[in-house]
Amino acid sequence: MIEAEGNRLRHVANGQLKTNSAEPLPRRLADLASQLESLLAEHRPDSAAVEEVFVNANPQSTLKLGQARGVAIMIGARSGIDVGEYAPTLVKKAVVGTGKAEKAQVHAMVSRLLAGAKITGPDAADALAVAITHAHHLASRRAGINR
Repeated sequence: MIEAEGNRLRHVANGQLKTNSAEPLPRRLADLASQLESLLAEHRPDSAAVEEVFVNANPQSTLKLGQARGVAIMIGARSGIDVGEYAPTLVKKAVVGTGKAEKAQVHAMVSRLLAGAKITGPDAADALAVAITHAHHLASRRAGINR
């Protein structure tokens, strides 16, 4: 989570939501929904963003990721906030300057943009990069600039 005021970005929180891998998928998705609802209730964000699903080598992983992403979109929408969706290449380009950036480059740039933030890992860095992309797109939209 970040706070954006104009061009200024401030780190609020980051981390990972975990579910019990021994549980059946429906229960894990319900647990994810509960965790997201708690975060939204605690932090009261104005908007949220998710990364679009990319197809990876394992189709089952891609399907599960898509289902988790659907939960995140639904919880945001049910909470009354707008949810942006961004392609991974767009996020990398917005944060690093190239759509083919490596995870380490994304992490390094997020660390620079959110100076002082302790980022809990590559997934958290990716999520913060999505949040930064969303903040920039919202600011551009408000200024009447199309990206």
